[in-house]
Amino acid sequence: MKRLVIVVTFTLAAQYGCNRAADQRDRPRIALVLKTLNNPFFIEMQKGAEDAARKSGVDLIVQAAEREVDVEKQMQIIENLIESKVAALCVTPSGSKEIVAAIVKANRAHIPVVVVDTRVDAAALKDAAGTVSTFIGSDNFEGGRLAGEFMAKALGGHGEVAILEGIPGHETGDSRLRGFHEAIKKEPGLKVVASQTANWERDQGFNVFQNILQSHPAVRGLFACSDLMALGAVEAIAAAKKTGKIAVIGFDAFDEARDAVRRGTMVATIAQSPATMGTLAVENAVRLIHGESVPETIPVDIKLITNESEPGRK
Repeated sequence: MKRLVIVVTFTLAAQYGCNRAADQRDRPRIALVLKTLNNPFFIEMQKGAEDAARKSGVDLIVQAAEREVDVEKQMQIIENLIESKVAALCVTPSGSKEIVAAIVKANRAHIPVVVVDTRVDAAALKDAAGTVSTFIGSDNFEGGRLAGEFMAKALGGHGEVAILEGIPGHETGDSRLRGFHEAIKKEPGLKVVASQTANWERDQGFNVFQNILQSHPAVRGLFACSDLMALGAVEAIAAAKKTGKIAVIGFDAFDEARDAVRRGTMVATIAQSPATMGTLAVENAVRLIHGESVPETIPVDIKLITNESEPGRK
């Protein structure tokens, strides 16, 4: 009798396992390709996307290159995902122009593309006859403008300013730079004495700003186009024994940067809500899979974070 029970139980378990595997095979697979997972900003985006995937009943594949500057690796990842026939592709482009070729391949495979955080170069996309279903992200120009206005306030409208740029030719960093310059051009007492790339990376932020301090010891303000570069610069400032003497403004507002603002080693950062971007990316990818229409652009709020702006975060 025991033997019969064992056989029946095994059969039922095997049947349940097969049904479960079949259910998983039937779930749509959505890919989220990030610039890197070595940045808290994209880790938060991944969390938002994963939460949305669980609620939507879809399988989420998250992949990224090791470094944000590795455009070629990101392209390889996307091409492999297209070949594996994912149902939808969400991507934060490492290269605004370079990503176009991958988008065209996705179009030909009838895979809808959701672009997140960094816009695709519009002219390059048009020339290649590529299409993007929607863009989800913040207004980086506006964020740069807010940073510039606050820099003018923090420095009393005068002093030497330095900038740490992102990847040259990259839409996200370029828009932030343009917004910052738009704001400070109204302040004749502010002078940009150095503007160099640190490729979005913390260690380069340290090295580049250390060199800037040696060449321009009178610098009173720094705008970094990402918090990782800003935090690297904060370390260079500490090494030069100038903590509290240079107003540092970053961009992304992840937890360590907010802590730096509260401690006073940074004066501000710009918040973009990456978790919200990840959530919206998956939710709209699901709509596209189901044949629903989505807006051409889905904006995500952006705001300036200072020590005074969040009195509850102590």
